[in-house]
Amino acid sequence: MSRITPSESFEIINPAIPRGTVKFAIFDFDGTISLIREGWQQIMIPMMVNILMQTPNHESEPDIEQVVRTYVANTTGKQTIYQMIRLAEEIEKRGGSPEEPLVYKNLYHDLLMERIINRLQGLREGRITPVEMVVPGALEAVKQIHNAGIACFLASGTDEKYVLDEAALLGLPPYFAGIYGAQDDYRNFSKRMVIQRIIQENHLQGPELIAFGDGYVEIEDTKTAGGIAIGLATDEANRFGVDAWKRDRLIASGADIIMPDFTHFSDLWQYLMPED
Repeated sequence: MSRITPSESFEIINPAIPRGTVKFAIFDFDGTISLIREGWQQIMIPMMVNILMQTPNHESEPDIEQVVRTYVANTTGKQTIYQMIRLAEEIEKRGGSPEEPLVYKNLYHDLLMERIINRLQGLREGRITPVEMVVPGALEAVKQIHNAGIACFLASGTDEKYVLDEAALLGLPPYFAGIYGAQDDYRNFSKRMVIQRIIQENHLQGPELIAFGDGYVEIEDTKTAGGIAIGLATDEANRFGVDAWKRDRLIASGADIIMPDFTHFSDLWQYLMPED
């Protein structure tokens, strides 16, 4: 049974997690730290629905939308190309002739850029501060972990060139020992591979690794590796409170602790790494 801490800053799902063991930390990027791409689902889902509605044997639009929402949710956290592979499969199921998944990925990215270009330009020009484009408290949390001597890594399903650019706009590179994003050779990159590499190269025991993420992929992969998984159930649009759907999905994926954001991260860190 889960319980809320007295300060209500985080929800303990697994009270048996080891404490005082963390040496390495992995962060997801979009939705966990960065809000630059907030609202991406509002671009991807309508795009896919529109494409599927043009197939010969499509269902009603509400039924198509439900199909798309389900498989987008089930692949959130993976590289974007996997969502486009699934789109191509759904087109074929309905009698259509799909393009290569990369074509759909590029179309989606062009549409997404129209939504977020002002955010990117605002950051570059100083009209928008990094604090405005991150999950509340995220920058302070990253700095606190880094200053505690914990080696931090960033792993994202977004193409690496975009992750590197957007992370730089938020001032993150000095705090990370490595930043990883999706590769064109998508079969040779995954968050699971990043987690396994960090563990193997640093001879870690599972609980020495902690991961922060808002998607099921990084939570499941961290638990598979024996690490501690912190789920960020942030309401991205409002930047306040808990997204109930995210929370339920993160718990189902094995999250040890749920946080609405990083505002009270110091409380969590004191719980996980109590001073002697």
